[in-house]
Amino acid sequence: MEGIFIFLIIIIGIILLKSIVQINEYERGIKFSQGKFHSIMTPGWKIVLPIIESYKKIDVRTKAVDVPEQDTITKDNISVRVNAVIYYKIFDAGKALLEVENFYYAVSQLAQTTMRNAIGSVTLDELLIEREKLSASICKIIDEATDPWGIKVENVELKDVLLPEEMKRVMAKAAEAEREKMAVITKAEGEVEASNNLAKAAKTMAETPGAMHLRTLSTLNDLSSDQSNTIIFCVPVEVLEAFRGTGASAMTGVTKMLDQVNVAKQPVQQHAPKQHNTTTQVK
Repeated sequence: MEGIFIFLIIIIGIILLKSIVQINEYERGIKFSQGKFHSIMTPGWKIVLPIIESYKKIDVRTKAVDVPEQDTITKDNISVRVNAVIYYKIFDAGKALLEVENFYYAVSQLAQTTMRNAIGSVTLDELLIEREKLSASICKIIDEATDPWGIKVENVELKDVLLPEEMKRVMAKAAEAEREKMAVITKAEGEVEASNNLAKAAKTMAETPGAMHLRTLSTLNDLSSDQSNTIIFCVPVEVLEAFRGTGASAMTGVTKMLDQVNVAKQPVQQHAPKQHNTTTQVK
């Protein structure tokens, strides 16, 4: 009898040891009793009786699923290839195990189908410019579809948008033409601004006495900084004033200058005949 009692104790001990299971912090356990859903086991040591009870572990950490490249056509009939990545996590382990056979495969297939449909509803420009908006739309659609499975879709990111080579060349030409247009517009705006500033400067110089003299001297100073240049400046300042139209004072200055030149020429004209007469007498 004692041997049978010890044997039973050993058997019970082995059964109890086999019944203890460990659920990690990042997992949840689905417990079945006689094939029926019993409860969800939280992290820690739990007892699952052999034969009549069983369990299944579900990882509840965030998962990243790489969506393969999808060949699709945009709304403006342009063929593109797009791939993406989807991030999701399980918030109800019971639904994820009971409502869908393989939630990994189901989420991947749903993401591919939703991405093709979403890209087909937008143009190529919208796909390239509003990528974040399109990703948010895809995420919302997948999240609503996976709620009955106990899955929460956190984010969807479009990674690459591959275009045909012909479309790349066309887009490059369009971008180059746009750049040229902007360059011409910028140059024209600069010329308009420069002409306005020159007009203001000319008006200021015309109204200010002596401004042209100072500007002339400043220009000569700038040119003289380079010793390799040879500058010949023979125009009197009075002549510049006459062209500038400063009034009667400028004309008076020019008149005085011409009178001085005539006075300087008169002795030369009187002396020339004397030299000629002297030469005749010698002969």
